[in-house]
Amino acid sequence: MPYLTSSATCLESSQTDYSASDMLVDSFGRFHNYLRISLTERCNLRCQYCMPTEGVELTPTTQLLTCDEIIRLSKLFVTSGVDKIRLTGGEPTIRKDIEEICLRLSNLKGLKTLSMTTNGVVLAKKLPKLKEFGLSMINISLDTLVPAKFEFMTRRKGHEKVMESINAAVELGYNPVKINCVVMRGINDDEICDFVELTREKPINVRFIEFMPFDGNVWNVKKLVPYVEILDKVKQQFDGVKKLQDLPTATAKNYHINGHLGSISFITSMTEHFCSGCNRLRLLADGNLKVCLFGPSEVSLRDSLRAGVDDLGLKEIIGSAIKKKKAAHAGMFDLAKTANRPMIHIGG
Repeated sequence: MPYLTSSATCLESSQTDYSASDMLVDSFGRFHNYLRISLTERCNLRCQYCMPTEGVELTPTTQLLTCDEIIRLSKLFVTSGVDKIRLTGGEPTIRKDIEEICLRLSNLKGLKTLSMTTNGVVLAKKLPKLKEFGLSMINISLDTLVPAKFEFMTRRKGHEKVMESINAAVELGYNPVKINCVVMRGINDDEICDFVELTREKPINVRFIEFMPFDGNVWNVKKLVPYVEILDKVKQQFDGVKKLQDLPTATAKNYHINGHLGSISFITSMTEHFCSGCNRLRLLADGNLKVCLFGPSEVSLRDSLRAGVDDLGLKEIIGSAIKKKKAAHAGMFDLAKTANRPMIHIGG
């Protein structure tokens, strides 16, 4: 049975200098070979589940990581065993040096995959150059196929541009082109099967994401549509829905539908967490390292870097933070009451 994603390779470790995989292994034996880097807190949309209605206070530009700082920290992670980096935001494509960042990251020896999560609004015109500079995978966020609803959900126009970017990614040969869709009851749960139709004739992987609580997004369990309910709707409408074999580190439950070129997936963070196989770390735009999306704990790598801490010292700080990672995040009701940053600050 085929895997949807590639497997990771664990490097040899050395406990004396925190090199190789030892730095990236937590106290539960999970090896973290996947780093998500938020390039900016700014965004050209105002999605309701991501940005609070009143907006957010942005970190001053001088306190955000520079291109050189991003590359230096990334090199530390890659030489220690990270082989996949995902660029996020805010909206990463609005960062002026996005092309330089992609080029320099893709040239890091040992990095196998450079991906990006984007809202797609300005992606179409930038994607050819980004692909040339090493961007190997693309995720485009889109929560509705109805232009008027798009404007309501994002508080901005741009639906046509996002669709243009999806088509541009397909034409450039990205396979699959992943579409991230956060499903919310009473808002877009009536479009589930319409999204599935996108996978019929194009190499598109639609990823249905359970609505998650973050500061300011007015999370309510009544808005949550469990993945089993979404899957049931799909099975009622489509024949031949088959489960694919998932890697132990997979965040998604992956399915294929007979006759469809693409596939569908479910991100079940709320109803069936996948913490036991978690291999992800997050470097925020302000230089804070976050070892769990839902955990409030963060440690500043920016401050240590700017204070002149050498690579070995930085690795020790990183390794110490990873060793403190918990076995699993709290349940969704506890998460809703736990202080955490808005998603716009954390990165998608």
